[in-house]
Amino acid sequence: MFDSRSQAVYEILRDGGRTGRNRWDGAEGAAATTGHLQTDAPVDDGAIGPNTLRQTLAECYGCEFLSALPETLSGDALAGLPPPLARRYGVIPLRAQGGRIDLLAANPFDHESLDDLAFVLGCEIRMVAADADALNGLIQRHYGADDGGRNEASVGPSSPAPLERSVGELSADDLAAMAGQASVVRLVDSILEQAVRRKASDIHIEPFEEELKVRYRIDGTLHELPPPPRKLALPVISRLKVIANLDIAERRLPQDGRIRLQLADRPVDLRVSTLPTQFGESVVLRILDQSAGRLSIAQLNLPAGVEREFREIIQRADGLVLVTGPTGSGKTTTLYGALGEINRPELKLLTVEDPVEYEVEGIMQVPINPAAGLTFASALRSFLRQDPDVVMVGEIRDPETARIALQASLTGHLVFSTLHTGDSAGAITRLIDLGMEPYLIASSLQGVLAQRLLRRVCPHCAAPDAPAPETLKEARVEPPEAGGPRFVRGAGCARCNQSGYLGRLGIFEWLRITDRLREIVGQRASVQQIRSEAMERQGMRSLRSEGMRLAGDGLTTIDEVLRYT
Repeated sequence: MFDSRSQAVYEILRDGGRTGRNRWDGAEGAAATTGHLQTDAPVDDGAIGPNTLRQTLAECYGCEFLSALPETLSGDALAGLPPPLARRYGVIPLRAQGGRIDLLAANPFDHESLDDLAFVLGCEIRMVAADADALNGLIQRHYGADDGGRNEASVGPSSPAPLERSVGELSADDLAAMAGQASVVRLVDSILEQAVRRKASDIHIEPFEEELKVRYRIDGTLHELPPPPRKLALPVISRLKVIANLDIAERRLPQDGRIRLQLADRPVDLRVSTLPTQFGESVVLRILDQSAGRLSIAQLNLPAGVEREFREIIQRADGLVLVTGPTGSGKTTTLYGALGEINRPELKLLTVEDPVEYEVEGIMQVPINPAAGLTFASALRSFLRQDPDVVMVGEIRDPETARIALQASLTGHLVFSTLHTGDSAGAITRLIDLGMEPYLIASSLQGVLAQRLLRRVCPHCAAPDAPAPETLKEARVEPPEAGGPRFVRGAGCARCNQSGYLGRLGIFEWLRITDRLREIVGQRASVQQIRSEAMERQGMRSLRSEGMRLAGDGLTTIDEVLRYT
């Protein structure tokens, strides 16, 4: 809409007898409604032509006005602006000088378009006012008409659409050019580096109608960053697709890829997933920090008794060992810790994963490729012909994989795998649901480790906490004044981003398969029977009780325990 300079324009036109107050107010009202100066709007019944108004506006706004356009333009200047953008914004390069491009425009006062073009072209833009009809002819002469025969360089009353709304007209070359702009590269690098520095596990880049959201998942919780401008959605997402070797022009189907970078002086892999949405492609990047993934069993903070038995089990020559829990509970990290413990030159270790998350020296690691027929089951069958000692299957998802894993564990191989179950006893019934015979499970299964990750109270701002009575009741603990444990909560500080939490720690439920458990498993015992036997006879501690122990020690909060158990 008009600023104080509009008064100067009015005075110039009024003094020349070319407009009246009513007509000028009407023009201002139209500009206020559309958000753009309508330089082609007739004023005072044709007493002033659009070029006169445009020239007067250009003088007041310090903009050059070119009354006579050149017949031909420099090829170097024309090469700097893709034809779809020239037609969409109704501009054409007049000259290129160093780091600046002068663009002829019928409406050079549209600052939104000016910002869009400056970003896409990656250089300083200066608008030069020109006659609309002459400019349209120049665009058609140098760039040609659009494919539909409609001249999209029309610079009449309707304003150009924002950059992101013209994506359907951009070719792969246009997208690649946008993705390669220095400002886009810097922004994407900054997003990735900051995520690694803040120890995020995932990056979510989500375009909405009015904004572009960037969120980090830190310690299991999403944290929103100050949003970049909405118009950066397409260039940023295109940049990520370029470095992930994805099809930059395919925006209708989901795609998966991988990025390998050196950030903060350490190797980082990122799994990239794109998903078409209503307002553009959403991208999620899973950060696989190679250094962060190499935790030993001692660093997992297993309870002393659990760690001792777990170490004993993984040193066996055969059997099946399962780690269970939901996505993001650290199952893969635990399995890599176990593999690292037994990774010796005299043993051959093979893994099949979806995908290979962390590279481990001395272990043959195979990523599945369903499109090529390489599944967990087919890879596992091939593994048995490779003379392995230890096999890790990323996940047991189907009956075939479960059956081969059980058979391998019964024929002299130590097999590690994961299942998505709520607790350790649930893994047994899950295998039965997959069609496995209870006697096979009883014969092969050595132990099940269920786990969760809870946020750790920030040690820098931890303060005593008094949980609400209803929370204590739900957790089944006594209040502190009645002899119960004393709890803490992070008050929030700069080190924990005001969240009160810093880092995560695991809670574990270990089910050791004893002779008695083998007997009741073979009799198709229920989950409740298996749990009761393990807790009463073996002293197994549940995930909830382990979490409450850590909360009582001031390492986490009751809220976290109740949330995840």
